Amino acid sequence: MAKTHKAGFISIIGKPNVGKSTLMNELVGERLSIITSKAQTTRHRILGMVNGEIGDTEFQLVYSDTPGIIKPMYALHEAMMEFVHGSLEDADVILFVTDIFEKYDEEDVIQKLKDTETPLLLIINKKDLATEEQIQEKITHWKAVLNPTEIMAISALQGEGLGDLLGKIIDLMPVHPPYFPKDELTDKPERFFAAEIIREKILMNYKKEIPYSCEVAITSFKEDEDIIRVAAEIYVERATQRAILLGHKGERIKKVGTEARLAMETFFAKKIFLEQYIKVEPDWRMKKAKLSRFGYGSGQD
Repeated sequence: MAKTHKAGFISIIGKPNVGKSTLMNELVGERLSIITSKAQTTRHRILGMVNGEIGDTEFQLVYSDTPGIIKPMYALHEAMMEFVHGSLEDADVILFVTDIFEKYDEEDVIQKLKDTETPLLLIINKKDLATEEQIQEKITHWKAVLNPTEIMAISALQGEGLGDLLGKIIDLMPVHPPYFPKDELTDKPERFFAAEIIREKILMNYKKEIPYSCEVAITSFKEDEDIIRVAAEIYVERATQRAILLGHKGERIKKVGTEARLAMETFFAKKIFLEQYIKVEPDWRMKKAKLSRFGYGSGQD
């Protein structure tokens, strides 16, 4: 009996800090997206591919982790929201992730979804931190507000409900040949993940505006048989931010470099030699031409 092949794009959207990246990483089975307790950690649209088969159905699921939906304050935010719009346009299934602590202030998300004809699975995350009564209250609310295809309560962190979610996604996928070679895991190059690992360590080691004022660009990525040599430029907006990033005698940025190098060695399964340089690029978050250099679309100031 011939096997059926299903393939399609699943867009994961929602407000910042509801667990979208955790869910993406759990569904893909690899750590492709930054996970921290700070909002706005995901800046790009990141694709993660999963191939498999269930019974007589083979499948390729292309998950899309997107930035948390916010009201833009900078050109950077506008570019981030363009990634969200793009993911909605080509989605075969939309996963709208909320969580048990949301205060029903997702109006900017709801407006993007009200007129969609794409199957919409509403995911209530962090069920492990809620009572059954709280979960039912959320389900009742969302049925009235959006009337999604289905509402599912899960815990991405604990892996609860992910099997049922996977089954529902496969049910909704169209019959289609694979979009990508079966041995591919993501659409992003290795340089992208090297930069994201450094940015993650900055997010974890600094407070206030510093992480959000930083961008990381990989200027060299040379892979030999037993080592990868990486050179990175870290951009900030002001000289005072550069001083904070460096720390006393460069100790703080050295700590970031050590943590990033160890994380890269785990990710790439190779020894890493990492060089970091800090540069001041005034107001880079507000200038489209500069954002284009960092991979946020294209355009002129």
